[in-house]
Amino acid sequence: MEVKIGIQSIPRELVVDTDATAAEIERDLAAALAAKDGPAILALGTQKGGRVLIPADKIAFVEFGGDQSRRVGFGNIV
Repeated sequence: MEVKIGIQSIPRELVVDTDATAAEIERDLAAALAAKDGPAILALGTQKGGRVLIPADKIAFVEFGGDQSRRVGFGNIV
């Protein structure tokens, strides 16, 4: 799933391809924002096995994309 995350004071959004579902990301973000001990950090695992850490209190928006694969080549020209 493609997830676009807007971060405050950053003009471009962060795009992450992850295996997590929208419900799992929402749950993790809510838990990070509710945590009172230490900094609020949202951790997302990428499809390539990496990990992205985002300060949860700086997130402006989260947009969930579809599970469809990206189109490559001239087939996407109408």
